[in-house]
Amino acid sequence: MAKETKKIHFAHEFKELEAITEWFEKEDIDLEEGLKKFERGLELASSLKEYLGKVENKVKEIKAKFAADAVPEDDTDAPFES
Repeated sequence: MAKETKKIHFAHEFKELEAITEWFEKEDIDLEEGLKKFERGLELASSLKEYLGKVENKVKEIKAKFAADAVPEDDTDAPFES
């Protein structure tokens, strides 16, 4: 059986991470709940970081492809015709 790739919902996970961060900025926090939220926050941060790394690599691939397509053939020795 092939390994399933987890589909990330970037905006949703980022918003959840922001909510966790805001929760920790409150003055009165519950230690047990805080520990669970901290763990979830680390999971989200790791997932988002991995996803952004993949996006960055894809952007580099696209840029390299178009840079290679844009390079003209070597015509430096060909005479200029008017």
